[in-house]
Amino acid sequence: MGNLSRREVIRIGCVGAGCLGAPALARAEGGQLRKVIPSTGESIVAMGMGTWQTFDVGGDAAARAELSEVLQAFFDAGGQLIDSSPMYGSSEEVVGDLLERTGNRDRLFAATKVWTDGKENGIRQMQDSMRKMRVAVMDLMQVHNLRDWHTHLATLRDWKAEGKVRYIGITTSHGRDHDEFARIMETETLDFAQFTYNVQSREAEKRLLPLAADRGIATLVNRPFEGSNLFRRVAGRPLPAWASEIQCTSWAQVFLKYIISHPAVTCVIPATSRVKHMRDNMQAGLETMPDAAMRRRIERDIAAL
Repeated sequence: MGNLSRREVIRIGCVGAGCLGAPALARAEGGQLRKVIPSTGESIVAMGMGTWQTFDVGGDAAARAELSEVLQAFFDAGGQLIDSSPMYGSSEEVVGDLLERTGNRDRLFAATKVWTDGKENGIRQMQDSMRKMRVAVMDLMQVHNLRDWHTHLATLRDWKAEGKVRYIGITTSHGRDHDEFARIMETETLDFAQFTYNVQSREAEKRLLPLAADRGIATLVNRPFEGSNLFRRVAGRPLPAWASEIQCTSWAQVFLKYIISHPAVTCVIPATSRVKHMRDNMQAGLETMPDAAMRRRIERDIAAL
């Protein structure tokens, strides 16, 4: 690697034992890839779960029953981190209810967000989120889309010192606010940063992922399928022969392995309301990960479609 800096290695996106500065790719029970949270050294499963749209089902009993199976499939496959938000309608409350039903609360790494203006409003909203998700201590609380972030980060620092939350962070999506987001990453003490990254939307490679590596900030990746755009892009196309080299049996697994193989990515949070898709997603955390050459091949082949 010569005299490449850690930032330069992360920008290249190389992975594996030969990559300077890349975290160890440990395996959890059941074979799931784990990544380290830099601020503490704790490791978490790299395949997480989002709840945007999919868990906003209100009191629909039939929908909740289906989502209970999705949740159980996630934990059966070794899942750990579930990300939600008060912005996502009834999702927090649905997650809390289904965790009780399935008996998986002890296996959960709970993540949600604050999304309002003002200190007191933020405190009430975060307390409400913890009540809905039925957690006494929130593993990760994030300021959603940087809304009133100065105010909420101050509260979260106090809450972390008091043991009400374990980790704090900020979020953005759709590639928005990267300049301000990067400035906050550069100047504030954060445990996590959440943003969009996938094989089609790679803006985060320019600044956010290298900055996370430099600053010791764990990363959550949202919109791993660019909504459904990536699936539309490959619709009707068979998997390339090279997919078998990284033990992929679906396009979803290719897209997810591409993300979690980046050394500065800690966890990816695809959302689904179908058991079949959850099981397929979780397979991406198993077996061989793409190396630098394979990542470039994935980029080239998807760009050519």
